[in-house]
Amino acid sequence: MTGSIANPLPRWRGFNLQHFYTEKSDCIPVEDDYRWIAELGFDFVRLPMMYTLWVDDDPFKVKEDVLARIDEAVGFGEKYGLHICLNFHTAPGYRCSRGWEDPFGLNLWKDARGLEAFCFHWELFTKRYRGIPSERLSFNLVNEPPRPSDEGMTRMDHERVVRTVVGSIRAIDPTRLILADEVDELNGSMPELIDLAIGQACRGYVPGAISHYKATWGRNQDYPEPTWPSTSDTGDYWDRARLEEYYAPWAALIREGVGVFCGECGCFNKTPHAVFLAWFEDMLQILKSHGVGYALWTFRGSFGILDFGRQDVDYKDFHGHKLDRALLDLLERY
Repeated sequence: MTGSIANPLPRWRGFNLQHFYTEKSDCIPVEDDYRWIAELGFDFVRLPMMYTLWVDDDPFKVKEDVLARIDEAVGFGEKYGLHICLNFHTAPGYRCSRGWEDPFGLNLWKDARGLEAFCFHWELFTKRYRGIPSERLSFNLVNEPPRPSDEGMTRMDHERVVRTVVGSIRAIDPTRLILADEVDELNGSMPELIDLAIGQACRGYVPGAISHYKATWGRNQDYPEPTWPSTSDTGDYWDRARLEEYYAPWAALIREGVGVFCGECGCFNKTPHAVFLAWFEDMLQILKSHGVGYALWTFRGSFGILDFGRQDVDYKDFHGHKLDRALLDLLERY
């Protein structure tokens, strides 16, 4: 089903790059990644970042050498015609990974200091990149806020944090393009934020029994071998119609004039390749029907298109690396 109002966001297509992603990241952007993404016909890079990589012994004390590396990544985007989206994958006081605790004892959703630090760091990047137009650079506030609950983050907590940081950014750069991630992996669109005139970012991972089959974290080892259409380990039946239903709230946002983008999508490399492609094509068709772009979780590696690590793929050589030609063909169609 195609909405009558066009998606206000460009239909970017690209990948996440992980130079600044975790404690183990080397903070060195690889120019070949940007060059090759552009060569393959894509126009977008999302940078999931961990804020503790550029702070010292205090959440308000920054390390200029790491920030200079982020500058370099932003510069590669300009050089190769790629839109760069900065994302706090680990924000002051919050990370979507289970068991992580902020080293400074911050809580983004519940305490004033956590929110103060969050605003401080987004203000830092806003000032740093104020001269770069939104056509080339956007801010994706925080990766995958938790499912709302009375004990953790409520929807009111989330709305308060987003409204506060958007105000901080716009006080410095009123035109900066800002996106907020869904609050809940189960249809977490946020109509309460429509008046803010920011974009919203969905995900392309449902059902998880396909996208995360045998992934090395969480409950993924327990999933039965997937098919498409599929019955998940919880007994839910997923097919094209169910996917349409899943993305319906996002289509409704577009009809309200809200820009929507799929900030992460893809499939771990243990799902049979044919199953992955069949499911992924249905999802990409639905996203395209609403004018929604996407970024695969990785460019290289287990969720990517290069050096994927699958055993059931006919690879093509690409600059000495293994390229999933069938996946590229699919992405080129959508």
